[in-house]
Amino acid sequence: MANPTQTLLPSDLWADVLAVRAQRPLVHSITNLVVMNFNANVLLAMGASPVMAHAHEEVTDMAAIAQALVLNIGTLEPYWIKSMCQALDVATARGIPTVLDPVGAGATRYRNESIQALMRQAMPTVIRGNASEIMSVAGLATQTRGVDSSAAVADALQAARNLAARSGGVVCVSGPVDQVLDASGRLASLSNGHEWMTRITGVGCSATALVGAFCAVQPDAWRATVATMAYLGVVGEVATQAVQANGQGVGSLQVALLDQLQLLDEDTFTQRLKLVVSQ
Repeated sequence: MANPTQTLLPSDLWADVLAVRAQRPLVHSITNLVVMNFNANVLLAMGASPVMAHAHEEVTDMAAIAQALVLNIGTLEPYWIKSMCQALDVATARGIPTVLDPVGAGATRYRNESIQALMRQAMPTVIRGNASEIMSVAGLATQTRGVDSSAAVADALQAARNLAARSGGVVCVSGPVDQVLDASGRLASLSNGHEWMTRITGVGCSATALVGAFCAVQPDAWRATVATMAYLGVVGEVATQAVQANGQGVGSLQVALLDQLQLLDEDTFTQRLKLVVSQ
């Protein structure tokens, strides 16, 4: 029997891009205040339909009609954690994908306790974070500099494997080379993107939101996460080069990212994609 990881082609990932554009999944995001607007615009540019709802009075109703649930703990408080737990219950019961972004994991005790409370409520389908965040969620002592990683992606690989085994789902470690792995041992390494993407608030959080959109249309959550990070990485490269060619900076990059999320074509994606898959 052929190893399924050896058959993941750029055309497969592009099919998932087209599926998001065609199916326009409703992604329910309980996300942080800093990135809410940009996350919504990223989902819209991709072709998905965002809804940002966290009120206790409606959060379960919203989770009941969404195709994916995204939880982001960036601006953390008890009210929002309760909202997340309520939505997570509904989403898990319905069997729709759930995605957790443990922003700032390791920075404070309250943040760590909140992450563990969410994971006790229900294990997410996908956990996406930087190296320090993933190591912290996996139970390793690490110091997070606010929302920035103090560890290299390679340092977090074993922690990510342990976390995937514990959750039974997918773990994505973001960095210069993104690593996407699952409990079965599949591992994808993606080396697209550009350093300028780290100078805009919300690009990482938007990646998490996009994972929700892709998981809504692709039942293999590992493949969906690979497709997300592949697409966003190529988009970031193309957008940054266009901005730099015009003598502009990171302020213009935010707009260019939205443009390329909408306009990137298959040929450019296929030619630029830097993907290595292993078992």
